[in-house]
Parts: sequence; structure tokens; C-alpha cells
Amino acid sequence: MNDRAKLVLAVVTGLILTVVVGVVLLTGGDDGGGEAAAEIVVKQDKLDPPTEVVAPGEAASVIMETSEGSFTIELDTERAPKTANSFAYLTEQGFYDNLGFHRIVPDFVIQGGDPLGDGSGGPGFSVVEAPPQDLAYEPGIVAMAKSGDEASGTSGSQFFIVTGEGGASLTPDYALVGKVSDGMDVVDAIGALGGPDEQPTSTVVIEKATLEQG
Repeated sequence: MNDRAKLVLAVVTGLILTVVVGVVLLTGGDDGGGEAAAEIVVKQDKLDPPTEVVAPGEAASVIMETSEGSFTIELDTERAPKTANSFAYLTEQGFYDNLGFHRIVPDFVIQGGDPLGDGSGGPGFSVVEAPPQDLAYEPGIVAMAKSGDEASGTSGSQFFIVTGEGGASLTPDYALVGKVSDGMDVVDAIGALGGPDEQPTSTVVIEKATLEQG
């Protein structure tokens, strides 16, 4: 092979290597060629008690973008002003971003908002607001989770969304947040991912929660 042929071969080889490296960089080196799967983040930071973010009676909602799709929660600022405000505050602080749904019980509830991911975490504060006594936990209702030894209406950051008729068995002890106003099909899809141990069979991440007012 003469010197000219060797030079042409070297240039062509270099171009091929450049294209290959470029492709790897664009795909992030992912063997599947797609985007990397969303991951749940464990958060240890504690927040100060909430300041007023939404006023009683003010129209407000939270859009949750998850790895399974997006849904919207209309905050009930009239019947549950303190709890709705706390939920809005946590959203504004970015607290729910990259947390997951750690408990999924088919035909009952999906539960998320735990910074530790195991059902034991919270934001560093609690809010107490008596739930409406006529509250029925029907599908789509969003309420705050609490431990059995906490007073009725106590809430931190963990919340649940009712997905089935099993919610009717709950007594009005869980603070009201609001109701899913859009994307219930996404909530139901998440609800179908629960195993017999109430653990998710697939990781579901809240990629971004956004507060909308007015």
C-alpha cells in the first residue's frame, strides 16, 4: 500500500471513530439506545414549617409529572385550607421532585411523598387540620397519610390517592388535600403496579411537581 492510500485509510478510520463516539455521547452510552430510567432520590433535609402559599378559597392545583405520565390535583383550599397550603408549600420547595410511590395497593390507594422511600420519612414538620366529617374517600380523593398513633388530621409530606372502592372503608381521620381533576387514567395505571406485598412492581417516580394558582 503506498503512502497516499495509507493516508486515505487513516482519514476514513478517524471519521468512523468520530461518528461512533458521537453516537455514544448522544445516547448517553445506554445499551438500549433510549433515555436513562428515572430514579428515586432519598432526601434527608428538613424544612421549616410552611408559610402561606395559597390563601383559603384560592383556586390552586398541583401538576405531577411522573414516570408513568402526568396528573393534576385540584387543591381543596376551602374545606382544607391548612393542609392544601402545606401541600402547595412542599410543592413550591421542590420537595416532591424525584420522590416515588412506595406503597401501591390495587383497588385501594397509591401512596407517595416519603423522602426516605420506606414509609417512615417526613418533611421535618407536621400540620394538624380536622378533616371534614362528611368526607368520603372515593376514587380520586387525595389525602395525607399518618401513623396510627397520630391525631386525626395530622399530616407531613406523605399522601395517598384513592384508586378503588376500598377507600370507602376509611374513617374520616386523614387530612384532605383535594381531588384528581385530570389524568385519573395515569393514577389508575400506577395503581395497577402494586404487588401482593403492597410494594410497587415497577419504580414510579414523581419527576416534577408544579403548583399552579388562579
